[in-house]
Amino acid sequence: FIPLAEDTGMIVAIGDWVIKMACQQLALWKNTAFEKLHIAVNISARHFNPSLLKTIDEELNANQLSPELLELEITESVLMDNADAAISILNQIREMGISLAIDDFGTGYSSLSYLKRFPISSLKIDRSFVKDVIEDNNDAAIVSSIVALAKNMDLLVTAEGVETEEQLAFIEGLG
Repeated sequence: FIPLAEDTGMIVAIGDWVIKMACQQLALWKNTAFEKLHIAVNISARHFNPSLLKTIDEELNANQLSPELLELEITESVLMDNADAAISILNQIREMGISLAIDDFGTGYSSLSYLKRFPISSLKIDRSFVKDVIEDNNDAAIVSSIVALAKNMDLLVTAEGVETEEQLAFIEGLG
C-alpha cells in the first residue's frame, strides 16, 4: 500500500502518525529495562521536507524524549533526487541530535562523492546482498566492500535480512 499512499499524498499523514506512535512507544519505555532502546522510522521521499522537522520536534517535545532515541531511515533515492535540499534537511535533523541511516544501501543510484557530504551515522546493507552472501562471491564482495567503506568512514553498518547461522557468521567475521 506504500506506493498507493505515496501516489495519493497520504504518505505524509501516515508518516506523521508513525513518528507519533514511535515517540509514544519510546515514552512508554522510559524508566523500564527498555529505556535505552531506540526506534528507527523509515521516511518516504514525499515526507522528506521541512515539515518533517516540525513533526519530529513536536513529538519529541510532547513526549519529553531525548532525540538520540530516534533514528530516521532514508533511501538513497531520497538523497539523490535533490541532493542540496536533502543535505540541508539532513544537517538540521542531525543538529536536533537524531541519527540518520541510509536504508537499502547499494540498491539505488548514489554517488560515493555524495556519501561523504551526507551527515549520516549508519548504512544498512540491503537484504538482497545478504540473502546469497554465502553462495554468491559477488554478493560477498559487495557486502565486504560496504562494511569496509562504512568502517573507514566511522559509520555503523547493519546487514538486513540475516536469516541463517552461515550468514551471521560471515557478517560477524567482517566485524
